[in-house]
Amino acid sequence: MSTITIHRPEELSLPLRRSWHRAMDESPDYANPFLAPEFAAGIGRHRGGARVAVLHEGEEAVGFLPYERNALGVGRAIGLGLSDAQALVHRPGVTWDTRELLRACGLSVFEFDHLVEEQKPFGAYVTGTFASPAIDLKDGDYAGYAEWLRGAYPGLAKTTLKKERRLARDLGEMRFVFDERDPAALRTLMRWKSAQYRRTGRMDRFARPWIVELVEQLFQVREEHFTGVLSVVYAGDRPVAAHFGPRSRTVFAPWFTAYDPDLQYYSPGLIMHLRMAEAAGRDGVRLMDLGRGDKEWKDWLKTRELRVGEGFAVRPHPVATAHRLWRRPVRGLRNTVLAHPRLREPADRLLKTVGTLRTTGRMGSGTRTGTGTGTGTGSGPAPRRNTGGQRGANAQGNSTPQRNASAQGNAAPRRER
Repeated sequence: MSTITIHRPEELSLPLRRSWHRAMDESPDYANPFLAPEFAAGIGRHRGGARVAVLHEGEEAVGFLPYERNALGVGRAIGLGLSDAQALVHRPGVTWDTRELLRACGLSVFEFDHLVEEQKPFGAYVTGTFASPAIDLKDGDYAGYAEWLRGAYPGLAKTTLKKERRLARDLGEMRFVFDERDPAALRTLMRWKSAQYRRTGRMDRFARPWIVELVEQLFQVREEHFTGVLSVVYAGDRPVAAHFGPRSRTVFAPWFTAYDPDLQYYSPGLIMHLRMAEAAGRDGVRLMDLGRGDKEWKDWLKTRELRVGEGFAVRPHPVATAHRLWRRPVRGLRNTVLAHPRLREPADRLLKTVGTLRTTGRMGSGTRTGTGTGTGTGSGPAPRRNTGGQRGANAQGNSTPQRNASAQGNAAPRRER
C-alpha cells in the first residue's frame, strides 16, 4: 500500500498540483475538468470538510482522492451533487486497498454517484452503474456552423436554423459567444436558473450563497486542466440563453444552462447546446460529457455513452452501517422513479404544480419542496421524439422538465441538467 498524506485541496503545493495534472494527462478517463485540482480547491474554499488523500510511491505522488468528511467520519466524493465525474485520479498501474485508504482518510464510509468506470478497487462497492451520454467532437473541414450542423445532426438542422433566423428577424441579429467574459451575463444566467428552479418546484441552488460564490470563483479560473466557460446566445444586444460549465484541454462538461422563459418558442436550449458543441470542437475539445441521466434531449445529441457508478465504499464500523441503511433506500427510490416514465412524469407534474403555487404566492414560505425523489428541470434542450425513428428528424427543441433527485443529508445539492 502506498504512503498516504492528507491535505486541504486549496492548500496543495505546486509540485502536488503538477503531479495531479500529470495523472490526468496520462489517462483519458481522468481528463474531465471535475477531476482537476482546481475544482477540488474551489469546493474546499467553501466546504470545511474538504480534503485530498495523496498516495505516494517513494518520493513521488501517484494518486489523488478528493473527498469531503463530516465530524462522524462519513465521507463523500468532493462536490457530490454538483460534479459529474468522481475518481481517485492516479498514474497508470497504481492500485490501492480501499479499506486502508478509508482508514487513512478517517472515513468509515465513502459515498459516490458519478464514479468513472476505470476505478477497479472500488468495484466491489458499486451498487449500480448508469449511462453518462457524451458527444464526440472534432474540428472538421466545415465552412461554418450551418454546414457542421447539417453534417452532425441532419434531422435537427432545418428546424434549428429556421428558428435561429426567426429569432434574428424578431429580436435582432443572433450571435453566439462561446467564451463570454462579462460577469453581468453570468449573473443573468444565475437569475434565470434560480427562477427556473422555483418555477418548477425544485430546490434553488443559487439561493445558497456558497454555490453562487463557487460559480463566480470558477468563472475566473483559466488553466489548462480547468477553465470556467460562460457561453451566451444573443439576439441583438439581448441575452437569450446562457450556459456555464468547466472544460479541460479536451473535455467539456455542461453544467448550468438557462434561458429567457419569454423566448422559449425559439428553442433557446437546443440552440445553445448545438452552438456549444460546434464551438468546443473548433477549440480543441474532443468530448462533451453531458452527465449521468436518462434525458430525451441527451438521446438526440449523444454519439456514445460513458458509464458511471454509484455506491458506498465502507470499512467495518457502526457509522458506516447506519449511513448505508439510511441512504441506500433513498437512492433506490430515486433511481426507480427516474427509470420509469410512468412514475417520473407524475412526479414532474407534481413539482411543477408546487412551483406554480410557490411563485404565485399561494404557498406559505415555510413549505419545503424539491427535496425528495423528485425529478429535475429543463436546463437543456429536449427535442420532440420523431415517431418515424429518424435521429433528430422534425425535432422541435422545446425545453421540457429534466429529471433530478435533490441532495440528502449534508451533501451538496444534486445538479439538474
